[in-house]
Formats: sequence, structure tokens, C-alpha cells
Amino acid sequence: MNQIDHSPVLVTGATGRVGRLVVDQLLDAGVTVRALTRSAAAAATLPAKAEVFVGDLTVPESLDPALSGAGAVFLVWTAPPQTAAAVVERLAAHVRRIVFLSSPHQTPHPLFQQPNPMAVLHADIERLIAATGLDATIIRPGMFASNSLAWWAPAIRAGEVVRWPYGAAESAPVDDRDIAAVAARTLSEDGYVGGDYVLTGPESLTQAAQLDAIGDALGRRIAFEEITPEKFRSLWAGTAPSSAVDMLLAAWKAAVGQPAYITTAVADILGTSPRTFRQWAADHASMFTEGS
Repeated sequence: MNQIDHSPVLVTGATGRVGRLVVDQLLDAGVTVRALTRSAAAAATLPAKAEVFVGDLTVPESLDPALSGAGAVFLVWTAPPQTAAAVVERLAAHVRRIVFLSSPHQTPHPLFQQPNPMAVLHADIERLIAATGLDATIIRPGMFASNSLAWWAPAIRAGEVVRWPYGAAESAPVDDRDIAAVAARTLSEDGYVGGDYVLTGPESLTQAAQLDAIGDALGRRIAFEEITPEKFRSLWAGTAPSSAVDMLLAAWKAAVGQPAYITTAVADILGTSPRTFRQWAADHASMFTEGS
């Protein structure tokens, strides 16, 4: 594959868990990177080689300086839906190429077919992108391996029992580094225009098995207690939107007894096998320890 051109690539969500890695991957590939952040203070967390721009998806005109002269954009939607149409219109006026971080809402698997406000938003943005005629690629990660940090790390760090519903629910967590590598490859090389890729890890694991893998990485057993959906809602009240909690509970319930949906997209694009969840856990073990 050859690089598309030498124009800068704008990375939205540049300090997020995927965007930050995309910035590094593109810089390593010799691509000029423009990193969009909502706060000038966040620039300190970005590499010196990245050109940092302050802008906000809720203020579409604030993107113009970062878009001027850019050739492509990595779009991660991290805002309410109201400005999506105006933002996509602005992108289309400046760049030729877009890679959009979406979700597997079209995938015929019970885990991904539950009511999900984020999936509705992603589908709407995809329609907006398609209507512009931009050279587009859609990447659709399944469950992120790093979700376990938000879900389980606080209890694990404290040495407490992980209380969680649907321990038998299966998924194929994909490593954030593999998602970022696919995004960078499809942004910087030709051959991916029109591509639509569902990204997964290489193996189907229950949530309980994922906790076991984290325990193995830490060298100790993690105690797990199955709780009811009602108890889970109570524990997470005020911590996450109720719509997100309902979506997760429905997805996990539907995934019990269903082997996870697995694709070869990561290997097909990168030429290397996707990282296993066990490898992710070993590489991030320190993030589950006290004081991390």
C-alpha cells in the first residue's frame, strides 16, 4: 500500500483512549498530524510533533483552523447529536477523506442488536457522511478491552469483590491499540475507501473469564460475585446514564450462551493477529493496582 498523500490528518478526540493512540500511530508512519482538543491545557499530554488545535464539535466553526489545508480526518463523535450535520458539512468542505469510529450496530449478533442510543447516533452520522460523497471508511469496534478499567479496576485496586451481572455473557474484546492501528492504516494508506470493518479480538470470552485473565496478570485470584440487573442499576445510579446501563444489561443478557461475533478485519488490514485479552491484561496490569 502507498500513502494517500502528504496532507495533514486531523484527529478528533485526540486525547481520548483511541484518538491518542491514533496520533502516535500516524506520527510513527511519518504523517503530519493535527490533534484536536477542547482544552489548551490538554495539549501538554500530546506529542511535541503533533500540531495542536483547540476546537469543539458543539461549535462547528471552531474546527475551521484545524481543517484548513488538511487532507483527511479521523472522526470520533464525543458530543451531543445536535451539531452532527453541521460538523459533517464542514468536514466535507475542507477534506477529501474521512475515517469514522462507529459501532457494530449493523452486525447480526444479539450483543449488538439491543436498543442503543449511541448506535442510533452513529447510524445517523454515517448517513450524513454518505450524503457528502466523501471518501469514507467506517470502523466498528466491538467491546473495547479497556472497558474493564472503568468497570472493574476500582474494585480490583481496592481488593474488593467484583460484583457484576451476567458473568456468563460472552464478547471478544478488542485491544484499543489494534483499533488505533487500523484507523491509522486506513487514514494514511490507499485501498480502504468504502471499507466497512467490524473490529474484534480473536477469542470469545465470558465476563468471568476476562476477570480471570486480569487476575492471572496480577498473580492473584479476583473474587467475583454475580448480582442481579436490579442491584447493578442501583450500584451504578448516578455514575452512568440510565440509558447506557439499560443498554449494557440488555446486551449482556442477550449474549449469555452466545459465542461472540469474531472477525478477521484486524489481521486482514494490519497483517498481524489481533492482541488477545490476556495480552491486553498483562500489558495493563499496573492500571489495576493500588495507586495507579
